[in-house]
Amino acid sequence: MEILLLLIHIIEYLIFAYLVLATAYIFIYATAGLFYHQKKGNLPVSKIRKFAVLIPGYKEDAVIVNVAKQALKQDYPADQFEVIVIADHFSKETLEQLYQLPIRVVEVVFEVSKKSKALNKCMEVIGDDYDVAFILDADNIMEPDVLSKINAAFDQGFMAVQGHRTALNLNASFAILDGMSEEINNHIFRKGHRVLGMSSALIGSGMGLDYHLFKSTMATVDSVGEDKEVELKIIRNGIKIDYVADAIIYDEKTQKSDVFVNQRRRWIAAQLDYFKSHFFDGLNQLITKGNIDYFDKVLQMIQPPRILLTGILFIIVVFMAIIHWMTTARVSRFFVPDFTVWSMLLAFTVLALLFSIPKKFYNKPTFRALLRIPQGFILMIISLLKIKGASKKFLHTTHGPADSPPTPKKGL
Repeated sequence: MEILLLLIHIIEYLIFAYLVLATAYIFIYATAGLFYHQKKGNLPVSKIRKFAVLIPGYKEDAVIVNVAKQALKQDYPADQFEVIVIADHFSKETLEQLYQLPIRVVEVVFEVSKKSKALNKCMEVIGDDYDVAFILDADNIMEPDVLSKINAAFDQGFMAVQGHRTALNLNASFAILDGMSEEINNHIFRKGHRVLGMSSALIGSGMGLDYHLFKSTMATVDSVGEDKEVELKIIRNGIKIDYVADAIIYDEKTQKSDVFVNQRRRWIAAQLDYFKSHFFDGLNQLITKGNIDYFDKVLQMIQPPRILLTGILFIIVVFMAIIHWMTTARVSRFFVPDFTVWSMLLAFTVLALLFSIPKKFYNKPTFRALLRIPQGFILMIISLLKIKGASKKFLHTTHGPADSPPTPKKGL
């Protein structure tokens, strides 16, 4: 019995240690994010860089034409940026409409489609006459000043910059939860990281990278989570990623639970794969070269989604409360740490989330959406159960017709 008790305690402490790490990680960066201040804009720049605005799309006939039209509406010199749609399995009618626009269309066909393949093939075709590769998803709509602000960040010496991707639509409960999740991530993994001198996380779209750096790095990438692989590789080489909070890129948020599951399934699987493949290298880089940024990024890959972390801690706190108040000492001795310590972890996690949620979400629609959190938690568990192989194959997210961007509000 004593051996069994010891084994149970070891397992409990391992779980506790992991959840302490996860809570401490988001709390530290969420607190730091409160002190983020966007660098002053409208400063003169030394160079007007030429942008390749790359928009890869797979069967995105419903949205791509409008997105391409919107991408042309930049207050950036027209001869210094080119909108390039990478068309994978588009209809003939969609292609005809795209060819009528003052953009470049690169048609690609693959036996197994991947965003990384599309980007690599496109850059082979278009050549090297660009300074910056700026990546958009096929449902993204930029504010008119995005390229100017990204260019200004490059002028400060950065070679990789993430813009502020935010929700285009908040018209359903899951869209609100998805949009709020993205803003929490923006606060923790972008604002908080930059305040403490660490690299911003890349998202996969709304990001600009030195063209030659991006092309050479992408040439070594053939994965579903290409943004995370690029991120890890450039940070490993000592390149810092900046974040421009007022460079707004609107992104369509999922309204359907099945799409929510597919997205999270792919993201979780990719992050776990990258953690396993980079942990020891990250530890070695930390010890031998002092590359804290890279090791931090590796640790980020093992962070549980915020909804999972909060849900698991809530369940544990309720369970421990029952054990603490309603059972005998003979039963409670199997469970350590106690109720108070677990409650503190939950409190710090909730505080981190409250620090990270923008004021615009404090409203009645958000309150109604929060009632769907239990369903979201269950869907995340389902995602975990289905992650096997998810990082090896392309999981397409269907998008609806892209709307015009809303009027920007302060606090984004």
